Amino acid sequence: MRSWRMNTGGSGNVGHPKYDSGEIGLSKYDSGEIPRGYVPSVTNSQMSGEIPGASPDHHMMSPTGNISRRAPFPYVNHSPNPSREFSGSIGNVAWKERVDGWKMKQDKGAIPMTNGTSIAPSEGRAATDIDASTEYNMEDALLNDETRQPLSRKVPIASSKINPYRMVIVLRLVVLSIFLHYRLTNPVRNAYPLWLLSVICEIWFALSWILDQFPKWFPINRETYLDRLALRYDREGEPSQLAAVDIFVSTVDPLKEPPIVTANTVLSILAVDYPVDKVSCYVSDDGASMLTFDALAETSEFARKWVPFVKKYDIEPRAPEFYFCQKIDYLKDKVQPSFVKDRRAMKREYEEFKIRINALVSKALKVPEEGWIMQDGTPWPGNNTRDHPGMIQVFLGHSGGLDTEGNELPRLVYVSREKRPGFQHHKKAGAMNALVRVSAVLTNGQYMLNLDCDHYINNSKAVREAMCFLMDPNLGPQVCYVQFPQRFDGIDRNDRYANRNTVFFDV
Repeated sequence: MRSWRMNTGGSGNVGHPKYDSGEIGLSKYDSGEIPRGYVPSVTNSQMSGEIPGASPDHHMMSPTGNISRRAPFPYVNHSPNPSREFSGSIGNVAWKERVDGWKMKQDKGAIPMTNGTSIAPSEGRAATDIDASTEYNMEDALLNDETRQPLSRKVPIASSKINPYRMVIVLRLVVLSIFLHYRLTNPVRNAYPLWLLSVICEIWFALSWILDQFPKWFPINRETYLDRLALRYDREGEPSQLAAVDIFVSTVDPLKEPPIVTANTVLSILAVDYPVDKVSCYVSDDGASMLTFDALAETSEFARKWVPFVKKYDIEPRAPEFYFCQKIDYLKDKVQPSFVKDRRAMKREYEEFKIRINALVSKALKVPEEGWIMQDGTPWPGNNTRDHPGMIQVFLGHSGGLDTEGNELPRLVYVSREKRPGFQHHKKAGAMNALVRVSAVLTNGQYMLNLDCDHYINNSKAVREAMCFLMDPNLGPQVCYVQFPQRFDGIDRNDRYANRNTVFFDV
């Protein structure tokens, strides 16, 4: 609940705009002492606010939520300055923008309509309807500012494209109904059990097909506005208010999941277009392999050269293996004279990096009888993969975690959870649980992004695109997960039904 103290210095009849009931939750509004649409005037007056506490249920833009939302952890403010309890939260940004909007409205006055009345924000949007929450009344005076526009929108599909497909669905449904009617009314008497079993299977497949048609009948495409996200939460010259993200990468056997593939995934994560202090990469090695550990150490060193290169020249994709293998004109849209020279040098650096990784793989094929020995002479704790302590190593993100140009790099952490015989470790689910616990202690990002070791980030702005949904002031409180389309390289592009998932994501 929020309480307010107002010392007004002037008087006058000021038109009070109406706001949605879900935007601001004040105790006096709920008790009926003050009309719900009332907004205090700040013209010729002094206003002081006091927020003794804020509940996530009453906070429209609470940064704590469940890319997926991370479950809230108990919060204790150990800071000697109590005012820092809300520093850096998303709510402060939203509240500050509202106050600025009220001041601007009082200074400029109400915007007149053609009939002489003033504009009031739209009312009656359903708080539980995700799609309805993105439908705004563009006559709202506060939405005229670019920073108050929605961060995403639904893109309608032309009826000329979707209606023919709907006609095909109806035709299939009619044929299916005729077929099932024939099957049910013509039983096979001399093989009744077999007939009954086949009819049950056919009905089951028919129901599953019908359920599969619902998202195809009303397909939804969404478009994000990254410029509005930057204006609202990541303004140039100001501390970024974007939410922190912990990115999880899972791997088990480096001989089945090549370390060079895992390294490319990690490099694409470290090079994402997102504030470096808001990104943390956790690699789970569920096989406790020294090969994965050494490969990650090499990857962290190569990242010091790769990350500034791709950010300087805006390289896409930011996984080096797939960037250098592209058969495209890599000089297109490049205007810096130094790009060709730097690209050649970086390609050479990457080839040398691959040779070092290949040497580690070749060495790992011959396991010593006494087990692996680390550089300091101590045995590798994971020599027994089924009985070993937990291991955590921070490669980047502490002192010295800078690239070749002196800029900070995102955090990179190696995690191998403890395993003991006689306990059920729940495979990948257990590894994910361990990553959640470790990241909660080290960084505790508000959101988590889960990737496999061979799922590199193809779009460096993907995390920002997810934030357009998760941090949208109207849509965000209703959203729990954001899923990206999954694409595959090395697949026959002419085969629609191969693993490229063209039919699933596009058709």
